[in-house]
Amino acid sequence: MNTTESHKLDQVTQRRRGCGLIGYNEKRSAGGYTLFAPATSNGKVFLIDMQGHVVHTWQMPYPPGRHAVILQNGNLGYNGRHPDSPNLYTPWAIWHGGIFLEATPSGEIVWQHTDLTHHHDAQWLNNGNILYGAVEKLNSKIESKINGGHTKLINKTKGMYGDVVKEIDRNGKIVWEWKSWEHLNIEDFSIHPDFERTHWPYINGLWLTSNDIVLMSLRVTSGIIGVNKKSHKVVLHIPKEIVSHQHSPMELHNGNILIFDNGNFRENEAIAYSKIIEYNPYTKKIDWEYTDPVAPSFYSSFQGASQRLSNGNTHITDSVSGRLFEITKSGEVVWEYIIPYFGEYTDPSIKQYVSGYHNSVFRSYRYSKSEIPWLS
Repeated sequence: MNTTESHKLDQVTQRRRGCGLIGYNEKRSAGGYTLFAPATSNGKVFLIDMQGHVVHTWQMPYPPGRHAVILQNGNLGYNGRHPDSPNLYTPWAIWHGGIFLEATPSGEIVWQHTDLTHHHDAQWLNNGNILYGAVEKLNSKIESKINGGHTKLINKTKGMYGDVVKEIDRNGKIVWEWKSWEHLNIEDFSIHPDFERTHWPYINGLWLTSNDIVLMSLRVTSGIIGVNKKSHKVVLHIPKEIVSHQHSPMELHNGNILIFDNGNFRENEAIAYSKIIEYNPYTKKIDWEYTDPVAPSFYSSFQGASQRLSNGNTHITDSVSGRLFEITKSGEVVWEYIIPYFGEYTDPSIKQYVSGYHNSVFRSYRYSKSEIPWLS
């Protein structure tokens, strides 16, 4: 065994285990190109082919406030982390966004919108509008109605923030708005005791369905709701008995909802592991789910996403480990790629809570060649 100083092991665990393309079954895969914006890449967005080769990059002027998408016009839609977003609470800096940018393939910024109260998810709609989550300070009367959570690590005098979902048009005008505390029965949505009393109900994922229902993932209370856009009423509730502190609800063509179920605090479970769930809102049952055969081998304690592909396969973002992979309906892995771009958070307000080198990514997307017509 060679133990000389020149042969010291890489101390970044995920990188030591191997990065880049792990494997690819071309016959069973949907194929295409994968887009991702690593959390610590300082605004660099990557588009790779199925062999793991980088075929295009963008250098955006802000670190990712979460993720990037390719729009119908071929441009990049980007959710950036604005440096002027105020430190509303501990640790707001980790997940706030604040600025939305549209960039051409060459990187020219052709549109932008700033909202320093924005956090987590945003859906770029086909009509050019953006649906996104934001916050407002809650008054003490509303705060007193919220059950659960703890105050061990925060400045108790800062109070709590509640979620607001907004839709803006291309002029930055708010065309739809929904305030959580005005429409939810507050006492029915308690914060899990292991989450802090800073942010309620902490909407980390959004999706506008084909029949104008806004799906909202409630992280700290666990569960997903569907809000009728016209009436503002909750018309769907996937409870915490079905999902556990989940992310990224997405409507499928059959009307079902695809969910990345993180699995942080499942009741009566001795180990933590993640699932991908296809939930039927009509029967209120799970039609399909995926877990790794060795369940804890697939576990992302935060973030995470899934996307149904054209051939029925599912593309999965295992955020914590920077692992992107594709599975068939039977659960066979037919493509796997580990993001090789590691870095530390440079923002001091984040670094005090998140140490070490990371290749994590909030969400990745798979695209067909026809969806990227400018790609040579």
